[in-house]
Amino acid sequence: MNAYSKYKEDSIFSMSGAEQLLLLFDETIKRLTRAESSLEDGNYDDFEDCLQRTTRIVRYLIDILDMSYPISFDLRRIYVYLIYDLGMVRAGRERRKDEIGRIRHILSELREAFDGASRKVNDMHIAPQREVRG
Repeated sequence: MNAYSKYKEDSIFSMSGAEQLLLLFDETIKRLTRAESSLEDGNYDDFEDCLQRTTRIVRYLIDILDMSYPISFDLRRIYVYLIYDLGMVRAGRERRKDEIGRIRHILSELREAFDGASRKVNDMHIAPQREVRG
């Protein structure tokens, strides 16, 4: 393993769960953008690879859901729909290319929601600083 790979691995293992989740969303968004570009360039192998990797990440997001929370059922439905839609894009390629932007938008919105929630949770654990007068 080269030094960069080791550094990357170490940085991932030192991330919080929220940071890792955001990284997964960032990767799906990046892959969808690349898939869109690959489709426009006619690079179908890269297009397929990007959609396959995105699908694997979304499947992983389903696997890590804690179903003891009611919101998890809704998230699961969204993720299952995204997997279905990704499959339709793979099958339809040129005919369904507009769906890539919509899928990316949904994942971006979810990313922003998780980012906002993690910031709110982290802010709750920090005692507000009081102004010292006197």
